[in-house]
Amino acid sequence: MARYNVCYHDKPMGFFYNNSNITSDEWDQTQLILVQVAGSICCCFILVANAMIITAVVTNKRFHYPFYYLLANLAASDFLAGIAYVYLMFNTGKISRDLTVQGYFFRQGLLDTSLSASLTNLLVIALERYISIMNWKVHSNLTKRRVTLLIALVWGISIFMGAVPSLGWNCICSLDLCSKLAPIFSQSYLIFWSVSNLVLFLIMVGIYLRIYIYVMRKTVVLKEHTSGSINRKRTPVKLIKTVMTVLGAFVICWTPGLVVLLLDGLNCEKCDVLKFKRWLLLLAVLNSVMNPIIYSYRDEEMWTTIKNLLRCVCSGTRRQRSSKANIQRSSGRETNSSLKENTAEDSKVSTQEMLKS
Repeated sequence: MARYNVCYHDKPMGFFYNNSNITSDEWDQTQLILVQVAGSICCCFILVANAMIITAVVTNKRFHYPFYYLLANLAASDFLAGIAYVYLMFNTGKISRDLTVQGYFFRQGLLDTSLSASLTNLLVIALERYISIMNWKVHSNLTKRRVTLLIALVWGISIFMGAVPSLGWNCICSLDLCSKLAPIFSQSYLIFWSVSNLVLFLIMVGIYLRIYIYVMRKTVVLKEHTSGSINRKRTPVKLIKTVMTVLGAFVICWTPGLVVLLLDGLNCEKCDVLKFKRWLLLLAVLNSVMNPIIYSYRDEEMWTTIKNLLRCVCSGTRRQRSSKANIQRSSGRETNSSLKENTAEDSKVSTQEMLKS
């Protein structure tokens, strides 16, 4: 009974790994280096690509609508995910056992916050698309103030969800309730986390099925009554296809991980959950890599804006180089002119002395 009354906040994570009988989670040095190199390349792409998406939305006035603001916020959550993956890669393997409890909470909190932000953003985008499509408009009538409040609400919920284990929903004082995938997270929390996210998946899929059915019916009606304007009315459908592609990639990449978390929370002893741990993390990284590609591929205006931004960056570096070269040339010319002036003055002085003599 003493195990239930004693808390182990001052213990290193190795203590909790041993408590959960986790002995096969150590990385081979060569494998760890390969993972860090490959992961660093992927994370650099995630950070740069999502930064370009955010910059494109800010700089292009054609994207100053609620949908694109929420899309930029989704890119910001992927940007945070890239930072979380970098921090995780260099704090994993043998280093995991040397982490403090607070360090482990911070590491997992970054991942949970980015996942919650992505999921909540997708839900808000689904609702925004539902409102606009039901009125058969390309964009909804949400004001900038409301969109700002929605974005603040998304991040408030996400930060809270990421901080829940550190606020008390953990197994530091009840070691028998600890999970295997997250040695200081309680099994009940993993059940809550996985079930709530899976339910949100189903809600979003239901919303988009409702939108899809409505759009198909509306398209049939428009075909019967109009001929030339039907192509103009297909613009809202393009945005729906973009978001549905993003949602589909998110569900494919995260559902296996949530299922494994649920099995771990249910204390499935036959399920070797640790075997799939690294592959599921790779799937999660792949999702953040895919999202900016989907944005640019599905939206021609977005891709054109990104190409223009890249050209501006390249031309900016060229201008800097040319300006440096011009400065060097001008400085060289100034030195040559100064030398010529000095030689001329010297010659004048010498001639004057000759005359005097």
